[in-house]
Amino acid sequence: MNALRDVFVRHVAQTSPAPIGLEVVRAQGAWLYTADGRRYLDLIAGIGVSALGHGHPAVLEAIAAQARRHLHVMVYGEYVIEAQVRLAERLAGLLPAPLECVYFTNSGAEAIEGALKTARKHTRRSRFVAFDGAYHGDTMAALALMGNPAFRAPFEPLPGPVSHLPYDDAAALEAIDSTVAAVVVEPVQAESGVRIPSAGFMRALRERCDRVGAMLVYDEVLTGLGRTGRLFAMEHFGVVPDLAVMAKALGGGLPLGAFCGSQRLLGELAHDPPLGHITTFGGHPLSCAAGLAALEVIVSGRLWERASTLGQELADGVRRLAGAEVAAVRAIGALIGIEFGGAGRAQAFVRESLVRGVIINWTLNAERVVRLAPPLNMGAAEVDFGLQMMAEALEASRAIGKPRA
Repeated sequence: MNALRDVFVRHVAQTSPAPIGLEVVRAQGAWLYTADGRRYLDLIAGIGVSALGHGHPAVLEAIAAQARRHLHVMVYGEYVIEAQVRLAERLAGLLPAPLECVYFTNSGAEAIEGALKTARKHTRRSRFVAFDGAYHGDTMAALALMGNPAFRAPFEPLPGPVSHLPYDDAAALEAIDSTVAAVVVEPVQAESGVRIPSAGFMRALRERCDRVGAMLVYDEVLTGLGRTGRLFAMEHFGVVPDLAVMAKALGGGLPLGAFCGSQRLLGELAHDPPLGHITTFGGHPLSCAAGLAALEVIVSGRLWERASTLGQELADGVRRLAGAEVAAVRAIGALIGIEFGGAGRAQAFVRESLVRGVIINWTLNAERVVRLAPPLNMGAAEVDFGLQMMAEALEASRAIGKPRA
């Protein structure tokens, strides 16, 4: 163990018993470069954050320009900060009406928390509804929405009450009644193995919320900003939520989240009491400047279209090289789920891909599924390299023997 890794293990809180432990010294485009002289193709784009890959020049230029102007002053709506204002204005122009007002946060989980508070204040109701397989973050209230009981159990009792319904089951929506403040849903469940619902389910959910007066909250933390082949995943279904939550790619590589709604709805946070929902760092000018630069690259380049092509190339390539151990390959834009017959096979594939310089990961709520979420602007040479190395990884994982299922 080298000296830096030893300090890492001793003094940085670990989130798993066996961290990957790559010592990254540089990142550029779709590649990570490590201290041992290797490079790795980042097919998860920093878990969806680096939608333009690493070190995009427009983002770096925006960060440098904002750093020369000022860093933190005070960010929660009392000062006029140009980077915040311009990003909010641009988002409002791209989102469907009435999503015209933006509350910036540090992360997706914080944005979920803000959305839940907004729903309770607006409806004066207490109950929330989420879905099996859901993932909305790891703060206490966001964790209460988690669809995997194994992650909730060690931390219970959690805030609530929260009811969990089957995902993509329109008949189950009858359980949403006039006691519900909000229903929180991912338009595509990434952590549950890239589960893609029917448009009929999403439309029925919108109708049910309207009927009983519950708010509909879309979690677009991973699916927003071009990932699914549309600028926002809600566009696949023709449904507009009351609140849309974003993060990950929103900050262009820096920490940034947001929840977006109507001016009337978010305006309720400004009174009774004033300052009832505030943040010290949410909407930091550096993050907003980076986010605006990244958003302009995505929009000007229509990178959601590239996401569709890229995702199709990767999904078709995996289907060609896969054997009987792969049960299904699901793709929507540049979000791909590869489902194996067992968790052991999925883990072996991830491990063998890493050995060959390709970073992929399995999903929290579906251990048999490996997820790909590459940079939207990744080139053909990187696609070819990734598929070649994944083909070798599949062959190697077969040769290991039958992994634990």
